[in-house]
Amino acid sequence: MATEVELKLSLDPRALKGDGAAARFAQHPAIAHVKSGRARTTRLVSTYYDTPDLRLARHGIVLRLRRDGTRWLQTVKGPPLSGTSAGLHARSEFECGLTHPSFDAAHLATTPWHRVLTKALRKKLLVPQFTTDFVRHAIPVTFPNGTRAELAIDSGAIRAGRRTARISEIEIEIVSGDPLPLFRLAQLLTVDLPVTIGSANKAERGFALARDAGDAGEPVHASTAELGTDPAAEEALRTIAQGCLAQIAGNAAGLVADTDPEWVHQMRIGTRRLRSCLGLVPRTPARDALIAEVKWLAQALGNARDWDVFATETLPPVVAAVGTDAAAAASFARLRRRVSVRRVRARADVRDAVRSPRFTQLLLACGALCATHHFGRSDHEALRALATPAREFAEQLIGRRHHRLAGRAADLEHASPGERHRARIAAKKLRYAAEFFAPLFPAKRARTYLDALSALQDVLGHANDAETVHHLVEGLPGARDVAMAGAIRGWAAASAATLAKEIAHVAGRFARSRRFWADR
Repeated sequence: MATEVELKLSLDPRALKGDGAAARFAQHPAIAHVKSGRARTTRLVSTYYDTPDLRLARHGIVLRLRRDGTRWLQTVKGPPLSGTSAGLHARSEFECGLTHPSFDAAHLATTPWHRVLTKALRKKLLVPQFTTDFVRHAIPVTFPNGTRAELAIDSGAIRAGRRTARISEIEIEIVSGDPLPLFRLAQLLTVDLPVTIGSANKAERGFALARDAGDAGEPVHASTAELGTDPAAEEALRTIAQGCLAQIAGNAAGLVADTDPEWVHQMRIGTRRLRSCLGLVPRTPARDALIAEVKWLAQALGNARDWDVFATETLPPVVAAVGTDAAAAASFARLRRRVSVRRVRARADVRDAVRSPRFTQLLLACGALCATHHFGRSDHEALRALATPAREFAEQLIGRRHHRLAGRAADLEHASPGERHRARIAAKKLRYAAEFFAPLFPAKRARTYLDALSALQDVLGHANDAETVHHLVEGLPGARDVAMAGAIRGWAAASAATLAKEIAHVAGRFARSRRFWADR
């Protein structure tokens, strides 16, 4: 068994057109500086297998037979390991040489997934799902800290039936050492090469192609961090940040290629979570610079999300409330057209942001921070905070944020819009902290508390939408239309009155919820 750790960058396919393109890329100064041996060019043809119902994929297992020149290799890879984020992929790998292209049952039986593998093999359920066929230009590299790796430039195709997808990427796989130099090298390459973060590996892309799910797959939602049994705060924060990065990077391709607003929504959630997590990391110039870049991304995502919500959630009930009022109905027809224009423009802006080298640099810089020892801190006080047991760290953090929100939520039914807005922000910060560290506490208690907190945050969010609808409309042409303005004011007032009782109810439920972090 080995652990495969590699950083993957997607490369614009046009950059690898023509003979010798990969060799020219290999002459990049950042690569030439760390090159430590002769390059090798080979053609690799692999067939990936699974059962008809994709049983292996459901377990996170990848099984392939590969022809490497005159050799045949059988490879089994396990589910992604902790630390996978920002283009960094880590999986357990079992590989053996073969004399002919058929499965070695004895070797499959030595893997941790031997039961599902040997059962599928014994019942003759394993069938080809897709193939990859590409030319690899591989270069051995050695970094100043002693880390050794192989940098590979791959160009070819994935084929699943009649469907195909291009392979055009750079992989930097660790032979020995740590991942930090990989991020540093990738940052240098992004300065003048057309690369982006490679969130999906060849297997993931191949299975998506076989399902005809598109190269981007499905929107990536936030996942619960696997924190283990009360690690140090540093290890927990690193794992949480990597999960946030995985959500952001995992939604990039879909946001650029698809019009579904869920891509924007999920990347925005990931960005907010990352910003919240970085706020818990001890301050360094690198951390502060990253938070500034996350704010830049959040602004572009927030603008697009605001127009999505306004067009799909806020405006329809307002229009429905107008009824048969002809003057107001005509005004809202014009408003819908203007909102559509703004929505398209905001989506184009966020696509440009995600396509930009700045976005790729942001993710790589975050990955580098996560790979840096003690997040780059050296002072005694910060090191002591990072060494604190994660559960103790979480108890203090969640306790402080709960106390802050409890004070703001005491009389929300009669609170002003500004007071409700501040309570909503406090609820959001508490929710992120509670979700981050919930795995360290009894699951049922944490879930009950988070359900109550989420309900409070949601209803405060609806109240905020009703209050801020005016700000979005004000900047549109025709914003002073009397009929439209009157209808919006009436709807906002009616919504506020309706929500007041609901706010009181969910605030009371939250006040009665059990403090899961304080129970032993």
